[in-house]
Amino acid sequence: MSINSHIINGEVVILASHGQAGPGKSASIRLYSATELDPKTSRGKLSKEVRLKHGRSKKDKGLKTVTYRVKIRVDTEFGIPGALVINNKHKNKFFLQSASFQVPSGRTIHFDCNSWVYPVKKTNADRIFFSNMSYLPNQTPEALEELRREELSCLRGDGTGKRKEWDRIYDYDYYNDLGNPDRGEEHVRPVLGGNASYPYPRRLRTGRPPSENDPSYESKPGMMSLNIFVPPDEQFNPRKLPALLSNSIQSAVHFLVPEARSLLRDDSDSFDSFDEIRGLFARKENRKPASDEQPKKKTSHRKKQGLTKFPLPQIIAEDEWAWKSDVEFARQMLAGANPVRIQCLQEFPPLSRSGALKDSTLKPVAIELSLPGTPYGMEFNRVFLPALGSRGDQEAALWQLAKAHVSANDCAYHHLISHWLHTHAVVEPFIIATRRQLSAMHPIHRLLDPHFKDTIHINALARLILMNSGGMLETILFTKKVSMELSSMLYKEWRFDEQGLPSDLLKRGMAIDDPSSPAGVQLLFEDYPYAADGLEIWTALKTWVTDFCSIFYRDDSSVQSDEELQAWWSEIRNVGHGDKKDETWWYDMRTLTELIEAITTLIWITSALHASVASGQYTYAGFPPNRPGLCRRFVPKEGTFEFGQFLRETDRYYLELLPGRSDMTLMVALMEVLSRHTSHEVYLGQRSLPEWTDNGVILQKFANFNGNLRQIEERILERNKDPNLKNRFGPAKIPYELLYPNASNAERAPGNAGKGIPNSISI
Repeated sequence: MSINSHIINGEVVILASHGQAGPGKSASIRLYSATELDPKTSRGKLSKEVRLKHGRSKKDKGLKTVTYRVKIRVDTEFGIPGALVINNKHKNKFFLQSASFQVPSGRTIHFDCNSWVYPVKKTNADRIFFSNMSYLPNQTPEALEELRREELSCLRGDGTGKRKEWDRIYDYDYYNDLGNPDRGEEHVRPVLGGNASYPYPRRLRTGRPPSENDPSYESKPGMMSLNIFVPPDEQFNPRKLPALLSNSIQSAVHFLVPEARSLLRDDSDSFDSFDEIRGLFARKENRKPASDEQPKKKTSHRKKQGLTKFPLPQIIAEDEWAWKSDVEFARQMLAGANPVRIQCLQEFPPLSRSGALKDSTLKPVAIELSLPGTPYGMEFNRVFLPALGSRGDQEAALWQLAKAHVSANDCAYHHLISHWLHTHAVVEPFIIATRRQLSAMHPIHRLLDPHFKDTIHINALARLILMNSGGMLETILFTKKVSMELSSMLYKEWRFDEQGLPSDLLKRGMAIDDPSSPAGVQLLFEDYPYAADGLEIWTALKTWVTDFCSIFYRDDSSVQSDEELQAWWSEIRNVGHGDKKDETWWYDMRTLTELIEAITTLIWITSALHASVASGQYTYAGFPPNRPGLCRRFVPKEGTFEFGQFLRETDRYYLELLPGRSDMTLMVALMEVLSRHTSHEVYLGQRSLPEWTDNGVILQKFANFNGNLRQIEERILERNKDPNLKNRFGPAKIPYELLYPNASNAERAPGNAGKGIPNSISI
């Protein structure tokens, strides 16, 4: 070895599907120095090219990790690596998970890559990754300044042209891909975004050709095609896509088996009994086996049930009729699938005649159902009361029908607003702006990146399958073809400054200001599981964000002088959420306090808020009588023919009010897919790579954050054991764990456990 050079030892880790080999010597790497400038190129010094050879493979759950060890000779003045250059001459793309390089001083420089690298013959360019060191724009080493500028320029594109799958270009578009006029008038839907009638957040532009029948719409991929543009950094990794497809296929089998059976029937589309509905699900195995029982037969029976039947939802696992009780019906407004909508009365809490408070359980006292669209613009209203004493079974049955209509309305609001709009849709512009305006070196980019994982890909698939004209949500929800229009109408009410949990609780009247409390608010009553657990998560999250931001921003002037940050926030307001650019509630982003509040709110939305409205879907809506997506019949009015039917066959009327066989089974299948966590899920307080930053102070602060979350886990488990907190368990005996962080487990088995807070909106 020359005395004027030394060796940098490194490892490059590639994730491959089973049966696929790594790129081997068809791929090569080079390193840019972070500290030594090449005066000829105005960039860091560039090492010689080294090919990837002799990879070591390790199989895990059908996947293969291939690790290549490399030795890179550099001159003694090279310094430390700041950027990694990948050249892929292989015919296929590969997924680069990470890389690390040890310099002679003993220091290891890490690269958390997590992206697809496409063949250079397609991209016509090498792929560059920056190390895990973070710099504000005015602190960027001179050797990396030009690379930083070029990278952002390439990511922004020019807003024209059709996107190819290997393009790393981010720009904006309206929701002009929901309708499909090429399929006929019944598939025409309004374009959302860019107009006062239908305001909406922007989505990622794909550049597909316009529709043949109406150029204002984007054309659709071919039938049964999932081929939709997603930049390489946003595409599912080799673990995610097979897991999602496996879950979908399993749910499809569960859906198709009862569908095939129903085709053999000649009667109505309604289920004949609740027992028949429960027959969709595997039975609970809660008995001890007899000493002479044959394990083989039992295992075979379980396996057969698993293949042909849906798993048993928690709502009917312990008590198959608990969902019908008024207490459970009301409890789910505080701890169910949609605990973010309930608002207080003008005078709250309601008092009994003696003047003493009810415990913290809620009891519905009246239901008002309104039917808009009657002649002369009048609404038709009816009020229902719970059956008491002499009112008898008839009033009790009418009350159950009214509750079903409430659940159907809440179910639609949950899917279209609480879940899709308030998490998936509103976050996408933040992701696009982050990629376009914040360099991967930027500390805020580094902080937010794990909370954006898979979201753009999931949203693209949702627009293609779920939210589109004739899609699954239009099928299972009573809102039908106006579903996304309704979402647009409710976006008019959306304010970013009200999305943080304390602000949201104050807005809904469920808390009061309390400067002495850690979160700044006090709940009106303790037994509100979503809010009680959520405020602890919020406080821990805000502490972590404060610790992180304070390392890089010493005062307000450092926030104001950060040109990338200011461009990022301006683009979010004026472009990404451009239909709301003139609202006065936007943060000015002139102070460190505003930055911390905005980042905390954004991470809250992508992690805890999404978990609270997504993870419990199968738990509660997996049994559609508990949360039907639509009601096919109105509550009958006395004196009508329907009321006579109701009196003669009360149960039959209720079953005919619920969704039909196909819609109900489809909803169960969809809820099963949308509620599943995959085995490689990364939860709040975790990172996919332990060395996600090379800043030791940040790693210590992050360890503190993880420790705080573990303490919260213990307190959640203790609260779930408290018999005085009845809303945490309820008649259905479902412990509230939707905001249990799961920060202590690096990996968990996939399933519908309704537990854990994933870092991002990943399903």
